[in-house]
Amino acid sequence: MADAVIFDVDGTLVDTNYLHAVCWWEAFRQHGHHVDMAAVHGAIGMGSDKLLDHLLPKGRDRGADEEMTVAHRALYGVFWTRLRAFDGAADLLRACADRGMKVVLASSASSKELRALRAALDADDAITAATSSSEVGESKPAPDLVMTALDRAGVEPGRAVFVGDSIWDVHACRKAGVACVAVRTGGICAEDLREAGAVAIYDGTADLLRRFERSPLVKS
Repeated sequence: MADAVIFDVDGTLVDTNYLHAVCWWEAFRQHGHHVDMAAVHGAIGMGSDKLLDHLLPKGRDRGADEEMTVAHRALYGVFWTRLRAFDGAADLLRACADRGMKVVLASSASSKELRALRAALDADDAITAATSSSEVGESKPAPDLVMTALDRAGVEPGRAVFVGDSIWDVHACRKAGVACVAVRTGGICAEDLREAGAVAIYDGTADLLRRFERSPLVKS
């Protein structure tokens, strides 16, 4: 059994990925960039700095990058009080805590956004620690966020399991030496998650909770 389970939040525990996609799409449009929605959705899970470089032309005016990031934040902020946790998400965290595992949230969101996500999740009683993008040097798919979460949990990479929803989660985990269990609630297909290196794939948090005792969280 793992000593710690590290959870991504956006798209994994709380239903936000498509909101982020729409808000980034609109932020780009406001600044003259027309990016297909499917491409934007595929980049969700990266930190904003990586996402901009991934989706926008290299020769763009980078002076507008901060303006687009601010626009996305303002557009997304409208939804903060309406965010909804996925079915089974809070109970999954509590199942881990009840088994004696440390539960750590590792979010690419800002610390302010993370507070809104935790309010939607409503499971602080099961959470050991949390870390946000403001506390790491480089965003996903770099391993910094995962490594910081390991430090907060006080465990070695081989004694932790990460639960995420994007290929960027899986890539970050591979670099950190942590097994990544994937859920499909972020809208990424199983084939892509498997190809990236996910050790197991579930339909969502409720599915993972139903199969908890046979999952990599409990059985290595």
